[in-house]
Amino acid sequence: MRRRNRKRGYYSSYGSYGSYGRDRNKEKKVAIGVAAVVLVAILIIVVLGLVLGGKKPDENEMAEAVSEDLVSVDLIFPTVSVDEAVSEDIAEPVTHPDDDFRCKPLTPFYEGYKVYSDDTTATITSDKVISEYAVLIDLSDGHVVARKNADTVIYPASMTKVMTVLVAAENITDLDAEYAVSQETMNYVFTNDCSAVNYEVGEVATARELFYGTILPSGADAALTLADAACGSKDAFVDAMNDKAKELGIANTAHFENPVGIFSEDNKCTVTDMAMIMKAALENEMCFKALSAHKYKTAETEEHPDGINISNRFLRRIEDLETPGEVVAAKTGFVNQSRNCAVSYFEAYDGKEYICVTGKSTSAWQAIYDHVEIYNRYCACEKPEETVSEDTAASENQAVSDDQAVSENRTTDKPALQ
Repeated sequence: MRRRNRKRGYYSSYGSYGSYGRDRNKEKKVAIGVAAVVLVAILIIVVLGLVLGGKKPDENEMAEAVSEDLVSVDLIFPTVSVDEAVSEDIAEPVTHPDDDFRCKPLTPFYEGYKVYSDDTTATITSDKVISEYAVLIDLSDGHVVARKNADTVIYPASMTKVMTVLVAAENITDLDAEYAVSQETMNYVFTNDCSAVNYEVGEVATARELFYGTILPSGADAALTLADAACGSKDAFVDAMNDKAKELGIANTAHFENPVGIFSEDNKCTVTDMAMIMKAALENEMCFKALSAHKYKTAETEEHPDGINISNRFLRRIEDLETPGEVVAAKTGFVNQSRNCAVSYFEAYDGKEYICVTGKSTSAWQAIYDHVEIYNRYCACEKPEETVSEDTAASENQAVSDDQAVSENRTTDKPALQ
């Protein structure tokens, strides 16, 4: 688990501060020297000009000249803070994105949690899909569009956390209630080498924040704290997870042993089961927000005065790849027994919605490419042409007319009309 360097405000894994600081000090000294030389030259010119012109130097004029010079020097040698230099991979975070993100799917999904296959269901055979298990489901009717060993039981790894946030959302009513991260939780995270938000023992977070912490960085510390908040203990929460599996009608093949997804032979499901869990989660407002958020910044605390930047790497990576629509929500997972897994929700350009689940790919990036290939192959549709509203068109036409009028006035001797 990475430790956050509180004094410097960044993760120690980014490298040494010392060498960076020495380089910056050299640059600052050069910048100061240049500024001093230019400043002296300007002062001499200003004084000579005013003296020769029979006028004493004006303090305001000199101040403006100095200010302009310092601005020009700053443009030549821009100041870069240590935090900016070490956080290139972290975009500007959103502290509480609830008002900025949608809270529900594009259209309501079909009712229930049963799927069906027919003669049109394709078998995924593309060499570009490396995952050994995969399923693509149309959310308008539950039709299995394409599949590959879709009913084989796998170990879902951290995709388990989709069930975790779903059960927590149904058992926590106050999202602003605060909960402290326990020593027991951190012992579990350390012992099992889990991914984490990097909370510290005793650090307090709201239930709302714990949802984002569970999904975006796949934080076991957030997931376990959420479980305690929802049901009082990890064991009671696991019971609730299995009760939910029965409610969804997937208990014959799905069973959970922990809220985190660490390997256990009894922590299992099929990719089709996970698609149904994802569907149920997306139908919950808080879960939808957490699963669709690309980035988040935790609240400022005594332990982390600057908060902690977290992000959903799957969403941030796949958004730059070519697909016939948009991947809106996702959760990944990894254990040695199932390798790289992923579940995602996709909105195609034609308005159709899908859930794709894959298991046992060869890397985090390959899992992304697997989803891209499946969406491109089985959800292909044309991107609609952008339509321009009448108001926008009228505004653009008026702008063109104004430009033409100005151009015509400039080519004649007549002054432009006022």
